[in-house]
Amino acid sequence: ENSLQKTSTCSSVKSSGIFVSPYALNLSSFTRLIRRLQEKHPGFSRGEIADAVQEVRKMNKGVLSGLAISSIEEKASAIL
Repeated sequence: ENSLQKTSTCSSVKSSGIFVSPYALNLSSFTRLIRRLQEKHPGFSRGEIADAVQEVRKMNKGVLSGLAISSIEEKASAIL
């Protein structure tokens, strides 16, 4: 008897059939942060805002997890 074992993966497929990478699952928070910063700083491009958020990440030992979105927003605003 051959039995196949099912392996679980960290990725998922939404009901719409769209594949969702496990690395993109937190993207909505990032997108929300970028939108808030764009509203607050309309004179800056999305790329410049993303660079400011990356600078906040560098200042926080390479991670953003553990920081509140409002804290990231304040620090990125100070950089901009």
